[in-house]
Amino acid sequence: MAKSDRQRFKKYLLIFWCIVLIPICLLLFCVFSASTGFFGKLPTFEELENPQTYLASEVISTDGQVLGKYYVQNRSNIQFKDISPYMINGLIATEDARFYDHSGIDLRSLFRVFFKTILGRHTAAGGGSTITQQLAKMLFPRDPHAGKIKLMFRKFKEWVIAARLERQYTKEEIITMYLNKFDFINNAVGVQSAARIYFSTTPDSLRVEQAAMLVGMEKNPSLFNPKNRPKNAVDRRNVVLSQMQKYEYLSQKKFDSLKQIPLVIKFRPENPDEGLASYFREYLRDNFLRKWCETHLKSDGTKYDIYKDGLKIYTTIDSRMQKYAEEAAEQNCKFLQPYFFKELSHRKNAPFDFRVTKDQIEDLMNSSMRRSDRYRSLKLAGASESEIYKNFNTPTAMSVFTWRNKEHQIDTTMTPMDSIRWTKSFLQCGFCSIDPHTGYIKAWVGGIDHRFYKYDHVMVGKRQVGSTFKPFIYTMAVQNGYSPCYEMPNIPVSIPNGDQPPWQPKNADTNDDGRMMTLTEALAKSVDRIAASLTYKFSPQAVISMVRHMGISDDIDPVPSICLGTCEIPVSSMVGAYCTYANKGIWVQPTFVTRIEDNKGRILDQIKPKTDEALSEQDAYVMIKMMEGVVQYGTGERLRGSRYRLLNPIAGKTGTTQNCSDGWFIGITPNLVSGCWAGFEDRAIHFENMEWGQGASEALPVWAVYMLKVYGNPALGISTDDDFEKPKKPLTIEVDCGKYDKQHKDETGGNPFK
Repeated sequence: MAKSDRQRFKKYLLIFWCIVLIPICLLLFCVFSASTGFFGKLPTFEELENPQTYLASEVISTDGQVLGKYYVQNRSNIQFKDISPYMINGLIATEDARFYDHSGIDLRSLFRVFFKTILGRHTAAGGGSTITQQLAKMLFPRDPHAGKIKLMFRKFKEWVIAARLERQYTKEEIITMYLNKFDFINNAVGVQSAARIYFSTTPDSLRVEQAAMLVGMEKNPSLFNPKNRPKNAVDRRNVVLSQMQKYEYLSQKKFDSLKQIPLVIKFRPENPDEGLASYFREYLRDNFLRKWCETHLKSDGTKYDIYKDGLKIYTTIDSRMQKYAEEAAEQNCKFLQPYFFKELSHRKNAPFDFRVTKDQIEDLMNSSMRRSDRYRSLKLAGASESEIYKNFNTPTAMSVFTWRNKEHQIDTTMTPMDSIRWTKSFLQCGFCSIDPHTGYIKAWVGGIDHRFYKYDHVMVGKRQVGSTFKPFIYTMAVQNGYSPCYEMPNIPVSIPNGDQPPWQPKNADTNDDGRMMTLTEALAKSVDRIAASLTYKFSPQAVISMVRHMGISDDIDPVPSICLGTCEIPVSSMVGAYCTYANKGIWVQPTFVTRIEDNKGRILDQIKPKTDEALSEQDAYVMIKMMEGVVQYGTGERLRGSRYRLLNPIAGKTGTTQNCSDGWFIGITPNLVSGCWAGFEDRAIHFENMEWGQGASEALPVWAVYMLKVYGNPALGISTDDDFEKPKKPLTIEVDCGKYDKQHKDETGGNPFK
């Protein structure tokens, strides 16, 4: 080789190595600079160990179902073993085929990107980011407003972070973190939420084609959104399946079969107003957890945040029983609504009672207007009262509640003021079911639809309780030695009422006026005069003192009319008090949370209900025997009829307030006590007659349908074979009326008034 040729060769060789080595050296220099923090602060060891992530707090039922979540991001962490292998394999085959062979940066992929994508301009050559690099980008997001130069430097930082992540975590931990962090949109952050929202399943149960669809979304969730762009989602899913076949995760035959399967999703968005126990979840969030977070601090002294800290709130609600309760409430409200609308067809002031004046109606309507979100929004925007009133009387497009379809809503045009009237026209319901021995609330139905009716009728709402208060009056008699067989005359009574004229209660049913009645019969038929006589005899103050021990802390005026249930008490308190009878006289505070854990499974709090020995075991048992009469031949006897045929041991009491404004039924079985209130938003709105407006029509059917469903599920452990346990000690109060009559006749010489 000539000297000139050798010089030319050396020159070209030098140029070649400059072309090759200078970029490599620059690249290494940039990576080194990034690792020293030259291009910006890198995450610390502690931040890599505990990357900042927002975890949804989960509300969990006693049977292990997630009832709902509180979140900024709807995300829950799961472990590698709980993820379908199809999801893992699909992700690796599509996003990072050499995932198990590199240490965070795949040099082969980088060279491919450099030579094919950058130099060769082949846009289909694919990207060079590994799963670990993508995780680094998710854990420590880029500045969305950064320019190209900053983004290039940011890329170097992500390489360093990826390498450090590889040293800090195992491959399984990295891929689990990736799938837990990825946002699949539609409020589905992480694979657990995605599996539930798109397919109503769990990550470990995802089928191949389902996993492939979710993996496909990871390229561009919006573009491959199965809800809005199903064709794109199918095409991308098939690309993932082909990659799985290419890397031998699937056979050719399996791939050919799977790619023909149509896209089938069961899209169920998670809306806090929807799903099971929506009223309970809202009360839990706003009244319990908000206060709990104020008084419980983390190790660093900061307060817990239910929207970010991934708490696990274990509740007493049973998802199966909750479902039965909601179905029962809907069934009866939906059944009765047409009868009420029929009444409205001839009402002048519909939906209000004809006795309500125009001024009273205007006050009720304006009060509802001021409580509305629309009013508050307009007020915050600076609108005057006249402008707001005009807005409320201007027709506008809106969605309102209806029973006409399964969505329970209809799009229409009406004035907001007319929508208030429409909203008030629907029968409401509050239902609560409690285990009397533990105080655990098993089902909680606060209303008919939380989207349209936010007010909770279980714990928050207070309504007149009617005759469901009468058992407390009779309990006073039993505590003073009265037998259920003791007879009293059903005659007019005149009870002093302070400076006011004497109170002279009248019976709703006059068929039994003037005759002697046992206490059991008087309670079963809800005789007002006898209840009033007993109240006067033992004093309202004594009755109030007793019910305080049974958990009723609400204001009660010490007047004789409390025997008719004129006081206003929440459903939860009434059911909790009735539990005392089934729990041998021990009141247990109604409880809805058992424990709270952090996102690591550490127990932060365990809740134990308060208790109070309110009654003796004997008195509680005697009252159970008396209230069984309500179901056997009293106001609750339709439970025994052909419609329900509930022939097992049941005690209970119905209640109906003046003008049929409130309907109640509370039923007691040996291991479950449940109560229902039914009525309308305003007491000025109600049925006109007792046929549909009494507690036996509005509330009792909800209890009956619920119990039939509960009895129909043996897994719940509530059986028709259960019976009330008799006290071990001999009774000192006679409940056998045959024996009592003979004994009483001997003692009084036949004079019933002694």
